[in-house]
Parts: sequence; C-alpha cells; structure tokens
Amino acid sequence: MNIRKISRRQFLQASAVLSAAGLLSACGSSTTSSAAGSTAGTSGSAAASGSAASITLFNSKMEIQDQFTALTDSYEAETGVHVECYYSSDTVAAHLATKYASNDPYTLMMVDAKDVYSLGAEHAADLSAEKWVGDTSVAIAVDGKTYGFPFCVEARGVMYNADAIKKITGADFDPSTCQTLDGFKSVLETLVKGGMATPVGIMKEDWSLGAHYFAEVYEEQSDVDAFIEALKGGTADLANNAKFNSLMDTFDVLKANNYAKDSAISAERETSEMMLAQGDIAFMFGGNWDWSQINQYDYTENMGMMPVPENSDDGCNTKLVGGGSKYFMIDNSDVTTEEQRQAAKDFLNWLVYQDNGQDFVVNQCALVPAFSNITLPVTDPLGTSVKKYADEGKLIPNYNYCPDDHYSKVGAYMQEYLADQTDRAGLATEVETYWKSVT
Repeated sequence: MNIRKISRRQFLQASAVLSAAGLLSACGSSTTSSAAGSTAGTSGSAAASGSAASITLFNSKMEIQDQFTALTDSYEAETGVHVECYYSSDTVAAHLATKYASNDPYTLMMVDAKDVYSLGAEHAADLSAEKWVGDTSVAIAVDGKTYGFPFCVEARGVMYNADAIKKITGADFDPSTCQTLDGFKSVLETLVKGGMATPVGIMKEDWSLGAHYFAEVYEEQSDVDAFIEALKGGTADLANNAKFNSLMDTFDVLKANNYAKDSAISAERETSEMMLAQGDIAFMFGGNWDWSQINQYDYTENMGMMPVPENSDDGCNTKLVGGGSKYFMIDNSDVTTEEQRQAAKDFLNWLVYQDNGQDFVVNQCALVPAFSNITLPVTDPLGTSVKKYADEGKLIPNYNYCPDDHYSKVGAYMQEYLADQTDRAGLATEVETYWKSVT
C-alpha cells in the first residue's frame, strides 16, 4: 500500500469564501423510494437498519453527470438510500468554500487531489479504517489519516489512431517506435509523405496546455519539490532546464505538424477529437477522459495512448503521467448526521465491492478503476492503455499542488507560444515571473 502523505505545514490554504454560489443542477429524484435491496457496503448501512437515509453528492466531473443522474434512482431502489446529486461549473475549492460558509455542506464531495490536501483535515471524515484503503495505492492520507477515496485512475500522454497510421504505412503501429522524439519525427515524416499532410491536433484550451502539458515540466524533474521551490524563490533557470527544453522540443514538433497551425488558438476541441476519431489526423496530446468526446463520433477501432516522445534516457518517455483522479471526501461537520456519514461510506463501499457499483465505474462511466479487486475489463481503448501502463507501474505521479490560477496563467502563456506570439525564452521568463509571485 502506498498512500500519499503530506505534512500539515504543506497544506494549501482554502480558497477565500465567495459572496455568491454558482448555479447548481440537481440530478436526484424528488421522490423517495421505500424499496430496500442489498446493502451498498459491507457493514451497517442505513438500508440494512431499515431507515431511509438521504445524502447529497457533489459531482465535479462534468462528463459523467448524466451517468450520476441515472444512478440516483437505481441506487435508491437497490439500497433504500436517497442520493441527491449536484454539479457546479465553479472551481471545486471556491464552490465548497461557499457551501461551508452557508453551513450547507454536501455529504459526499468529489474533489481534486489538491482539495483533499487543503480541506481534508478540517472538513473531511477520517476513512482510515475502511476496507478499501487496503485495496488501492492511490488513496490520499494527510498526517496519517485517510481522507481521499480515489474515484478513478486517469493519465495523460499522446493519443494515437493506429488505424490511420496503418492505412498509410501498411504496418501495425508500435508506439514504442515513438519513444524518442527522433522516432516520432520519423513516423510523422512517413505519414506526411504518404498523404497525411498534417498528422497532429493540438487542443488550445488553457487547462490542456497549462495544467496538463506544461505540468510535465515539473512532474518529470528528478526532485519535483526542490524544483518548484527554486521557481518560487527565483533561482530556477527554466530556459536552460533540460526537461523544459526536451518537452518544448516535442511541442515544437507537434506545432509544426498541427492541422490548425495557421489558426491554432481557434481550433475547436470537438473538431480535433472528431478528426482523431475518424483518422483524419493520427496524434494528439490528451488523456483517457477524452474518450467521452471521441466516442461521440464515427471512431475507428484501434486507438490508444503513448508517452510523450522525448530524446531522453531517464525513462520518462516510457511512462504516462497520471494516477488517482477525482477523490470523494465525506463531510465531518455537525450538519451531517452519523447515519448520513455511514450511508456515504456505504456508497463508497458499493462502488468498490458490489457488482453494480463496479459496473457503474467501469462500464457506465468508462473509467479506469483505482482498486485492485475490481477485475472488470476496461472497455475503451484509451482507458485500456492507461490500465496497461498503471498495471506495469509506468505512471509518473501527478503534481497536485499547483496554485488554483496556474492553469489559466501558464495556459495563457502556452497559448501565446502556440500562436507564435512569443518564443521559448519569452515563455520561460513568463513562467518564472508567475512562480515568483506565488506565496
């Protein structure tokens, strides 16, 4: 078991309370079912005791909101527990700050890893004694107490359409031939000569460029914490950093082969993912969450994910970046009753140990499970790739402590670079300046 730990002194301060909450969309049924089926968990559920508990659940993963909407009725029919589900487009920390300020917290909260670190000790119930803690390596513990239940595993890398590549090369695509940047360039050159003039798509969104691609500059450092401290202290020399230049070398190759390079910051994500799905392009940086978009189109059969190609010998070009993604916390305040807390624990156990719960995560949500006891096959090709790398221990851990405004600030700098409005030296200076302002 390898639970992530952080000391109290490393906690981030919770976001300042906002004056107004974002609009919520309730997805739970307004009617209460008295049907009681099998219990959600392995002990003492509200359904088992004959009471009809009602809990609230905050979902922060937009692409599976419909699945949670459908789940509420079936879960209540099975367990007798009513779940009222909500979604907000606000940042997680800001939205939860508003809820706590109004003394109206959710029973269950789906948050990002950094929210567990910053909010867990004050607002979350200790889940250390739960059975599932022993069946995952990516639960989050703070000062020895487990607060974060990992909902799924997600990872980032370069998505590929193997069918589109084979159509030109005549051979099955082997992603290991693209581990180095030189190997990747060779494949791109073959595709261009074969008639695919622009084999790459690039998502222009700030979260993709700042929080996902550029974050690998931090995550691939030999000592991530020391590097971040150097950035904060103004002593890091980003322009001469090997990882920064290696990853930007790769980004330059992606830029040069981008189908939308003449209007890069106008390219729509949906269009890029449709082109990848249909085989009009062969490569695009992203993550297995993109399958929820790709599967809306007429996609080809053989797709997958591979590490970001780099001319390096440190092994990073053999690994995806990822790990536990989205975590559930249970409220520990007096507003939530012990019966509701138990019902929330039972819901988490249902996700891990009951057939219908496992099916919800793997099949209905098309996610990679974070628990070793779940053996259902992952059905989508991107998720299959992620599970393979995860099972082989080839995931570079996410860096979960970037400030809330990092993706928008650094993402904007990367958008400038994508649009050729700044050069590499200018990008390095902007990022260094940003980090020196972080307190």
